[in-house]
Amino acid sequence: MPRDEHRSTNGTLRDPGAGPQTLRWRGGWARLGPWRGNPEIAYVSVGAERPPPPGIVERSIELLRRRGYSAAVTNALTSADALPFVDAGFTVRERLHLLAHDMRELPWPGDPGRCPTHRSRPADRAAVLALDHLAFDAFWRLDPAGLDDAVRATPAARFRVGCAGDAVVAYAISGRAGIQGYVQRVAVHPAARRRGWGRAVVADSLRWLACHGVARTLVNTQLHNEAALRLYESTGFRRLSVGLCVMGLGL
Repeated sequence: MPRDEHRSTNGTLRDPGAGPQTLRWRGGWARLGPWRGNPEIAYVSVGAERPPPPGIVERSIELLRRRGYSAAVTNALTSADALPFVDAGFTVRERLHLLAHDMRELPWPGDPGRCPTHRSRPADRAAVLALDHLAFDAFWRLDPAGLDDAVRATPAARFRVGCAGDAVVAYAISGRAGIQGYVQRVAVHPAARRRGWGRAVVADSLRWLACHGVARTLVNTQLHNEAALRLYESTGFRRLSVGLCVMGLGL
């Protein structure tokens, strides 16, 4: 077997160096690649103004099988975007709350001297990933490529960290596309919770988005994550009646 090839659990030859691949259609795209460093699980990340056509979903499955993945998961999808995946055999892996902020009343970030934040630097990267692993369950944790994807998910992004002394105890990634804003990722060290760090980084994100003319900001979180729900609702987000879902398929 050549040095740069490995076999997956289903016996298919797989090239671990194969990079992400993007499939496009009128009104959207789907990006395929390994799920957060796991060589057996692939992601299908959809960005769309209209749902992907069935042919795109079928082609995605075919490509992932050829690459030797044993399973695939999607990003968080609306009901409309999820339908073609349901038709292709995907089932719901996890349901999420979707919340929106109308950007009319922005939260006060609190005392910046008590919870100081700064722009993320390359030297912060390892600490951010370590914090992320403490803050999230295994399925949701970011690897280095996942962190890059979160920052690059929108045309413009803001990546801030909060530090207590020399320790990174919180971070937030927010982004914007036109007048639509997104809070992509928020994490607080378990030992630093309930001390204002979450509010500081969320308020910073919202104020940056407002300065750039964003009219509405979205965020999602797991159904059982009551702490995150309290944080978002305390900063002006409101739950929407429609949620999101992450879909999964065994290949």
